[in-house]
Amino acid sequence: MIGPREVTREERMNIANVLANQLLEKYGADVEAIGIYGSLARKTDGPFSDIEIKCVLNSLEDGFSYEWTSGDWKAEINLDNKENIVEEATTVEEDWPLTHGQFFTILPIYDPKGFFEELRQKAGSVDNTIFKEAVCKTLVEEMYEYIGKLRNIKIQGPESFLPALAIKIATGGAMILGLHHKQYYTTAAQVLPEALLFSDQPCGFDELCQFVMSGRLYDSQRILDACEHFWNGLMDWSKKHGYMINYSNSVPF
Repeated sequence: MIGPREVTREERMNIANVLANQLLEKYGADVEAIGIYGSLARKTDGPFSDIEIKCVLNSLEDGFSYEWTSGDWKAEINLDNKENIVEEATTVEEDWPLTHGQFFTILPIYDPKGFFEELRQKAGSVDNTIFKEAVCKTLVEEMYEYIGKLRNIKIQGPESFLPALAIKIATGGAMILGLHHKQYYTTAAQVLPEALLFSDQPCGFDELCQFVMSGRLYDSQRILDACEHFWNGLMDWSKKHGYMINYSNSVPF
């Protein structure tokens, strides 16, 4: 196997429709809806993109997936019931800006009752307080831990981990901004460029992202300075918007 070959969008859509017909043949009246998600649904797929399909079944208890390659192309089919998909679409975690764009851009192949439009509306109606809780959670569980690692490295190394840590800190900041603005990113490759488009961002975020995107992460002191600058800016920005890290000297239960 030599990996994926170039496939046109038309070929990829034809394959997706064949797979959808096979799902309808296999599960029949139990199928509520079938849709394409990912780059193919957004019409941004490239010549080597994979095919991603959601199949909603009425009687299914536990979801499962098929993921395989033909040698020339790769496909993934996720099967689940309506309740599980709605719960997933309306749950907000730290990586919501990266994981949940799929629920807003599903391209229906078979959807006689308009399930995917209903799903999009539910995904877009999550209360602001849920997003605020996710931001605060990210500050404690991700960003606070990252800055601790950064300061440990400054004292005891290893500096070889600094480039990877800078990427994690920049990406964590982008997740916070996506949650704050209730905006999802189109792809993992576009997280930092799209995050930089927000006008309301912490001081130091732009500098860190540009540094990370340049790929020139060989200056340890510059990485340390850029990450610390962003952390200080993030703390000021968080306070301004009411995102507070809760402090406690005792176990919070």
